[in-house]
Amino acid sequence: MTATSQNAAALAPVFVRLKLSLIKNGLRQSGGRRAAYITSAVLALLFAALQLLGLIALRGTEHAGTVTLLLVALMAVGWSVMPLFFPSGDETLDPTRLVMLPLRPQPLVGALLAASLVGIGPLFTLCLILGSAIAVAHGAGAVVVAVLAVPLALLVCIALARAVATANTRLLTSRKGRDLAVLSGLVIAVGFQFVNFGAQRLGRSGGLSALDPVADVVRWLPPASAIGAVDSAGEGSYGRAVLQLLISAAALWLLLYAWQRSLVKLMTTPDGSTLAASDASRKESGGKGLTSLLPEGRTGTVMLRTLRYAWRDPKTKAAWITSLAIGLIVPVFNALQGSGTVYFACFATGMLGMQMYNQFGQDTSAFWMVLLSISSTRDAYLELRARAFALLLVTLPYTLLVTAVTAGMLGDWTKLPEVIGLALALLGAMLATGSVASATLAYSIPQDSRKNVAPGQGGIAFLSILGGMVVSAILCAPVIALAIWLHVSGNHGSLWLLLPLGAAYGALICWAGLRTAAPRTASRLPEILTAVSRG
Repeated sequence: MTATSQNAAALAPVFVRLKLSLIKNGLRQSGGRRAAYITSAVLALLFAALQLLGLIALRGTEHAGTVTLLLVALMAVGWSVMPLFFPSGDETLDPTRLVMLPLRPQPLVGALLAASLVGIGPLFTLCLILGSAIAVAHGAGAVVVAVLAVPLALLVCIALARAVATANTRLLTSRKGRDLAVLSGLVIAVGFQFVNFGAQRLGRSGGLSALDPVADVVRWLPPASAIGAVDSAGEGSYGRAVLQLLISAAALWLLLYAWQRSLVKLMTTPDGSTLAASDASRKESGGKGLTSLLPEGRTGTVMLRTLRYAWRDPKTKAAWITSLAIGLIVPVFNALQGSGTVYFACFATGMLGMQMYNQFGQDTSAFWMVLLSISSTRDAYLELRARAFALLLVTLPYTLLVTAVTAGMLGDWTKLPEVIGLALALLGAMLATGSVASATLAYSIPQDSRKNVAPGQGGIAFLSILGGMVVSAILCAPVIALAIWLHVSGNHGSLWLLLPLGAAYGALICWAGLRTAAPRTASRLPEILTAVSRG
């Protein structure tokens, strides 16, 4: 055994223990964080178990190979892009924190790879890869190949994610790089919508047989080629199986080599990506025109600050642009396909309504200045109300625009009033739940890394958004029930009443949510500051 391999073997357990310690210490900070993490882990593992059972049920079916190959390929694509725009990993996976340590790149790669295998994400991926291998493994030879293929495919996914993330660390931590990531995140989000619409077209064009030609190509691309090797061995083509395994193994070696080169460059090259930026950052934004349109006092000041965050902060800007784009794409594309409905316009409202969640997280450590300006429940109410007004300044005209465009494309103008009413009720409910979630489930948005949630707070973010959406849907139930009753009873002439009733109901729910969140915000200011300052 060489000295390098000995160093890697000694370093890997240290990094694994470090990651486990970080997770354990993060869970010790509060009972709520521990409950959120455990809940999200149980839900993710339950979904993984169901996916595993579903893949096993495909065993022996005609298109099992096609489904499994494409599934593994999509997982590889997900691993390559998700670490750049969604929360993943922790401090052990951020190489910039290790620059001052006397560590050589080659053993460091092995240690980081070992640490990357610890977590819910890798376990979830392992379940899907294992289920895919079981679905296509027929015969003893295929089982032997599967024993090699499953860990190989998993390592390729992990190495791909870490290589891409490390290569883009400097880019994503610079100001210009974070602005570029806004466009990249939008492209990825739009791409998922194209995949969704493609799947809908596939369902109308004759089923999975149309994907067989694509699977024939994907079976030679890593890491799907590892699962393709299991399928080939099950058919008796052992030579092809060996070649497909070698392709995945070669891809793993290349990814580890690229990762190592990126680490060397990152840890030995000075970072000049943010130099000479102070002059530009000091320029005035010309916000006098906007300021003159906003109300005076605290409300106008908070609204202006919120809108400036949405324009200047790269991660906040990314969330806004993605929500605006996807909110328009879904109803419009469905209308173009002839399968849409005006009710899809409510999706646009929901996408923007999600921006109300974690309002204080976008402030990061600067929240202490907001904290100093809140000395009572009244101050907290005015702060939350102004942030809601800033969101309404964009969401209200956007909702009207998307609804009108969708109705015009479908030629269904009669449903325009009721859909606007439903959308306004939904918006009010999401502003209400977002206010409460911001006060009780605040989490940090790191500004100096590629992550959107600080380590250990992923479960809090998951429960904040998912729980808020579920509660918002429940709060909208009276308006939805009224719309259904008017349709079922044949009172179509009264459906226009949903517009004023939905607007009034949404305003009432929003007011109630702000009133509920204000005392909680005022009483939990130190806890909120601690939560949002972790990044």
